[in-house]
Amino acid sequence: MSDSNHHSTTEANTASSDQFVKEMRQEEEPTMLEFSEDEEDLVARMFRLVGKRWSLIAGRIPGRTAQEIEKYWSSKCAFPSDQCSSSA
Repeated sequence: MSDSNHHSTTEANTASSDQFVKEMRQEEEPTMLEFSEDEEDLVARMFRLVGKRWSLIAGRIPGRTAQEIEKYWSSKCAFPSDQCSSSA
């Protein structure tokens, strides 16, 4: 293999590795979603009423998806809390 071919292959591998690391960081970063106090309160109240019907809860909060609500609730409930039980 000539030096020019080896050099371009190494650059391609480095670019591929860099892209992989970048994608992994993007997946890890948004673990904790930012919710306002009003949104948190509404999610907690709706959860007590309808349980894990995330799309129904998200329908009450403009700009939020069912996936965001579920991810937020799951991260919040990783620690014991009175809010996380469905029985009030």
